[in-house]
Amino acid sequence: MAHIPHRFNLTEEQMPTQWYNMRADMKEQPDPLLNPATFEPIKTEELYPIFCEELAKQEMDGKTAYYDIPNEILDIYKAYRPSPLNRAYDLEKYLDTPAKIYFKFEGNNTSGSHKLNSAVAQAYYAKKQGLKGLTTETGAGQWGTALAEACAYFGLPLTVFMVKGSYNQKPYRKAIIQTFGANVIPSPSDTTQVGRAILAGDPDTTGSLGCAISEAIEVATTHDGYRYVLGSVLNQVLLHQSIIGLEAKKAMDILGEYPDIVIGCAGGGSNIGGLIAPFMQDKLLGRKNPYFIAVEPASCPSLTRGRYAYDFCDTGKVTPLARMYTLGSGFIPSANHAGGLRYHGMSPIVSKLYHDGWIDEARSVEQTKVFDAATLFARVETILPAPESAHAIRVAIDEALKCKETGEEKTILFGLTGTGYFDMTAYTSYMEKTMTDYIPTDADLQPGFDSLPKIPGIQE
Repeated sequence: MAHIPHRFNLTEEQMPTQWYNMRADMKEQPDPLLNPATFEPIKTEELYPIFCEELAKQEMDGKTAYYDIPNEILDIYKAYRPSPLNRAYDLEKYLDTPAKIYFKFEGNNTSGSHKLNSAVAQAYYAKKQGLKGLTTETGAGQWGTALAEACAYFGLPLTVFMVKGSYNQKPYRKAIIQTFGANVIPSPSDTTQVGRAILAGDPDTTGSLGCAISEAIEVATTHDGYRYVLGSVLNQVLLHQSIIGLEAKKAMDILGEYPDIVIGCAGGGSNIGGLIAPFMQDKLLGRKNPYFIAVEPASCPSLTRGRYAYDFCDTGKVTPLARMYTLGSGFIPSANHAGGLRYHGMSPIVSKLYHDGWIDEARSVEQTKVFDAATLFARVETILPAPESAHAIRVAIDEALKCKETGEEKTILFGLTGTGYFDMTAYTSYMEKTMTDYIPTDADLQPGFDSLPKIPGIQE
């Protein structure tokens, strides 16, 4: 086999022109979304007041395997895609491992993350429908930045509710979102009814993605011509993010490689869902059997310690109910430094795949161990990773060290979702040894489980 370069890029002509929908090949579909008023399976048209019509159709479609990517979206993708597939030779050498470590790097765009892949699509469909503007939430700020960038391109006004803990930790994220013309509000806020109610119950709360989602939906549904868009969790988002895995698989095919282990950080599911998509297709269809690992923060352990149950996707309990791994919609995670992974639930697709054993393992990791891996990776591979991405790096290192012990020459692929240039408060906390490892107790988690909705005949 020819020498594999440190960094391999597909040509523009080799970039995929379709998204892949994992649900089309799943043996069992995720359970349907439920109307929160009737607890009946929701109909596509019932989502129209919240989502763009085309996005609502994508959300509900479990049969269409491939969607053509519109040329207008491909034109923007080509400004920063295909993204590189890197071989981590220097990390392999440092670890003295026989494992081959690859990572798909999504940080080569202004937003600094993979989030732009879905932001461009969602802004495009909103513009095509003739909407007046959009609302959204953001945790670490990567999604808010990406959507602000996409909305600026299409000339759409945008309001971003940013989790207050991240808003205070990352002022430059707020600044770049504003640079693209969007309005940024720390959540929970006094600008919405649900925000005021949350603050009345806990004036000092640092917020959560669930809180911010509730505020964004309230504004969208009370302003004519506005719709809400979400950067993770939803089926439509995993569809758009499949471009990551499709590119990675095509690049590895060209290089004559195939991963034994695929690792992704997991908060709402957009990264791991996009990365594993074509490899999961191989597994679902019996062609290959890669080992999938989802990695989440120990402070917000929805997969490893959550319940597989129907729950609201937001704290204000206005969204449709999804069956997913959840800590309860009222769960407020600690203000750790992986804001993009601080969500109480998990993508219904990822949840179903994990519940049915197609995703082999979920691991939770403490943030000091995550930053051990992040700083090591930065020093040997010269890329400063986002804290979210560093969860996957942590487990990739652990798996490579296992190969060192056993002598197995496994091929490892992980997703490097973005860069950490706006996360220097976190890196400073780590280097100054003020970072702590909060892990919720069972007692801390119980109120969230107690608040899970009672659904007659399903969940009582």
